[in-house]
Amino acid sequence: MTTTHIHKKYKHIEPELLQAVTDFETKGDYVTKGERNVIKKFDIEGVFYSIKKFKTPNAAQSLVYQYLRKSKAKRSFLYAEILTARGIHTPLPVGYVEHFSGGLKESYYICEHIEYDFDFRVLNHNPQWPNRAEILRQMAAFTFDLHEKEINFLDHSPGNTLILDRGDGTYDFYLIDLNRMRFETMSFEKRMHNFRRLWLSKTMINIMAKEYAKRYNKPEAETHALMTKYSRAFQKKVNSKKLRKRRN
Repeated sequence: MTTTHIHKKYKHIEPELLQAVTDFETKGDYVTKGERNVIKKFDIEGVFYSIKKFKTPNAAQSLVYQYLRKSKAKRSFLYAEILTARGIHTPLPVGYVEHFSGGLKESYYICEHIEYDFDFRVLNHNPQWPNRAEILRQMAAFTFDLHEKEINFLDHSPGNTLILDRGDGTYDFYLIDLNRMRFETMSFEKRMHNFRRLWLSKTMINIMAKEYAKRYNKPEAETHALMTKYSRAFQKKVNSKKLRKRRN
């Protein structure tokens, strides 16, 4: 059994989109080729679309995705629609395709492809990145906007924010990898906890905590302390896992 859903805006190219999914293994250009998920882009009538193929779940998970929980592809589409409706940038959602046979076997998420200038990771790795402090301030403002709009992006990590330089000192931030989100009112604790995966240095926290505190009307020292607490706890946890793996 196959489930397909294409947004009404793209119905006129539905056959071409579904053909691209059918041809996914043999056609299209790689955008990313990971161990779990693969993204390719396809040119359809002069417009590029990204198609993300999710890793095939194990037997137990495949049954969960068929009967109890929405697939990652479907969640990505639904969450992208919510983000777009709330004024948060993400590549525009086009549709999804699911193949079931005794559980979920394959799932694909389709969105418009965007060409971006860099992602948040470059700010982690390059302290001399041009206009870095201003980008960090605007990233803090963007995250504040997410929280105000009751969006808890659980995978708020460096590789999941694409950044477009508008050329006038301002930047647009686009969220990707959308299948893990909660839509809820966020306390101050939850807001600071949401920064933990960004792998922030002391300098980055100094900049971002100050900007967030100003917008949230919270003391800078309190904001800085809590953002640091959750960031360092997460980094320590990840580093401990890496160390254990190396020892084994």
